[in-house]
Amino acid sequence: MSTSRRALLGAALGGAAGAALGLPVAGTAHAVSWQQRWAPSASRDGLGAFETVEDDRANSHPGGQPHIYATVDNWRFNMHTVDRDTSTDRQRQEVTGLRTGSSSYLKWTEGQTWRITYSMYIPASLKATTTFTHIMQMKQPGTGTLPIVVQSLRRVNGVQTIELKLAIDDILVGRTDLEPLHDKWTDVDFQIKVGNGSAGSVRWILKSGSATVVDKSKTGVDTFLADRVRPKWGIYRSLGDTSGSLQDTYLLLKNLRGYQLV
Repeated sequence: MSTSRRALLGAALGGAAGAALGLPVAGTAHAVSWQQRWAPSASRDGLGAFETVEDDRANSHPGGQPHIYATVDNWRFNMHTVDRDTSTDRQRQEVTGLRTGSSSYLKWTEGQTWRITYSMYIPASLKATTTFTHIMQMKQPGTGTLPIVVQSLRRVNGVQTIELKLAIDDILVGRTDLEPLHDKWTDVDFQIKVGNGSAGSVRWILKSGSATVVDKSKTGVDTFLADRVRPKWGIYRSLGDTSGSLQDTYLLLKNLRGYQLV
């Protein structure tokens, strides 16, 4: 890649934010670039696109199964008000990880930089709540592990918002109004440098059509607990909402792609 092309990539992905994530910037000769590592197809791969599938793991609603399935070009996550997780104060229909073969999947480890892009459709029935409603998480695999990063639908002073937080230290990366994004496709670009203590960084971009809705970054942050980082998608929400926002709903995802900075 030429120096001018590297500079263009660094500028396109955002100057200081790009540099903090290890991206090339003007005047450098460090030839790094995003290499695609994961490009599943809903019609071809189905749920085999993911490392694991957590579909009603408490078997609380057999009549609603499957809650998670692939259609022609997207993955659908259904949530009913009667659904319960193994912890009965919450609901969970999620998939995890980036599968690349029948016995292989990508592992995000300390020091690496990764990027996920995809489109999500949030219907008006999937509302922000006064307690947690996560639609994407970054976690250390394992039972009982805490989230590292969460993309959530949260009511703030009565307003429905979508936000990204670094859960380890409760750091808000960015937040924007949710209602303008209801009932339409929104493009997500999430980037993470996996780092312990202050060695990590994240960038979160949402686009609606040609408009950039949010583009926020945080550097010098903790994005690693132990072992590795694994993405999760779906609906994971508390039943403790006090706004009356819980109802039968769904989430759609499509065009999932995974890239590593090398």
